[in-house]
Formats: sequence, C-alpha cells, structure tokens
Amino acid sequence: MIKQIKNMDLRQIAESGQCFRMTMTGDKSARVIAGGRVLDIREDGEDRFELSCDDTEYEAYWRAYFDADTDYSVYINAIDKEDGFLTGAAAYGSGIRILRQEPFETLISFIISQRKNIPAIQSSVEKLCRICGTKISDDIYSFPTPEAIAGLSEDELGACSLGYRVPYIRETARRIAAGEADLEMLRELSDDELYNELLSFHGVGKKVANCVMLFGYHRIAAFPVDVWIQRVEELHYNGRFPVERYPGFAGVLQQYMFFFGRNNAE
Repeated sequence: MIKQIKNMDLRQIAESGQCFRMTMTGDKSARVIAGGRVLDIREDGEDRFELSCDDTEYEAYWRAYFDADTDYSVYINAIDKEDGFLTGAAAYGSGIRILRQEPFETLISFIISQRKNIPAIQSSVEKLCRICGTKISDDIYSFPTPEAIAGLSEDELGACSLGYRVPYIRETARRIAAGEADLEMLRELSDDELYNELLSFHGVGKKVANCVMLFGYHRIAAFPVDVWIQRVEELHYNGRFPVERYPGFAGVLQQYMFFFGRNNAE
C-alpha cells in the first residue's frame, strides 16, 4: 500500500538515536519491528511511502507510530530566523519525526544506551529480543515483556552485553512485572510528575528520563542532553540551549540538533 507522509526520511529517523529496531535495508527502504509487528517500508517518491501492511494495520498501529498526523513544518517554521545553527540543523534533518514508541521498550532500551554507541545499543537490544522475545516470523522477535526479562538470570542478561546495566534492567522489569509500577498509568501524569517517576527506576538519570519522556511518551517538550547536545550547546549557545523560546516542542528541535551535530562533528 502507498501512503503520503510529509517531512519523513527513513534514514534520518533510523540514525537519529531515538529507536533501535528500525534498520535500513536499502538506500531508501527500512524494516521496523515494533508492537509485535514487522513493517517493511520504502520511499516511493517525494512524501510517498510503500508499506508492507494493509490499510487496517496501518490505521490501527503505524499511522500513530510515525506520528503521521502531525505537521512538522510548523515546528521548523517556528525556529528563530536569527539562529543560523538551528535553522541549518532543521533543514539538514527535516525528515526526522518523533516516533510514538512503547514506554517499556523505550525505558529498557535507554537504560541499555548509557555509554554505548548506536550500533552497540542495537546489538544488545537484538540479543535481548532473541533470548526472551516472542518469535514473530523467521528470525524476527518481538521486544520482551517485563515478565520475560525479569525471569532471566544475571548470566543470561550479561550475555546480551549489558555489563553494569544488568541489575538496573532486572530491577526495572521486576518492578513492572510485579505491578509495583504501571507505565501506562504514567501517561496521565504531568511532564514534571512523569519525569520524577521515571527517575525512581534504578539506572535512570536525567538524560534517560528525558529520552523516555520524548520517545516513549511523546512529551515533545522534553529536551535530553547527551554529549552531542552538550557539544552543540558549548559551540553555539554559550553552554545552554534556550528551551524557553520553544515551549512545548523543544524535543523536536533537539533531534535536529543531535542529528546535525553528530553527523557534522569536526
């Protein structure tokens, strides 16, 4: 089936650091594993995409996943024209959209992400899926449930190249599996309340909490600061990006900044 989605570039999204189970399968094609589903998607001209699902599945899941109803040109047009760096970053990464990912997968993935580069994160996530995820089709596994991860031994988790993160992941999965934390209920909280709740999980600091807010709960005001954003802030913003200029959507701009800064590092 064919769908039109503006401001979407598969490679830019796959390399933006927000998801770890979207991989390029060609110059203009990608495979996405999410929500117990597999989607093959290919760019078929400007703003046109060929998807392997039918219309029912697209409407039920993928339309929201790609945030297809949001006009990202609104965010780009709101950028201060005097800000040359941000204007350039948005033009460079204008195909990035904030995917609507599932909170548990996002939480575990970003606990794993600490002090790892994107390929290493992808590798660990894939190992975890293979060891205790549900088989979807040949050689493709869903992201595991909290119960499945909580049931793994330290050695089994260690085999996923998780290192010092093993106890953080085990305890987070255990809390959720035991009903001590309800990630779906957290959707009802304000941004500040959600942030504080996420910080209560072992191994979750400021950056990871903001990443989970942005990528797992679509709180697009969240502004994660990692080494790439710190570098951009130091080079272009006297040490601090003015998030207050962009109330409610600074997280979208963060993605443009991250992608541009990482790909054009001196």
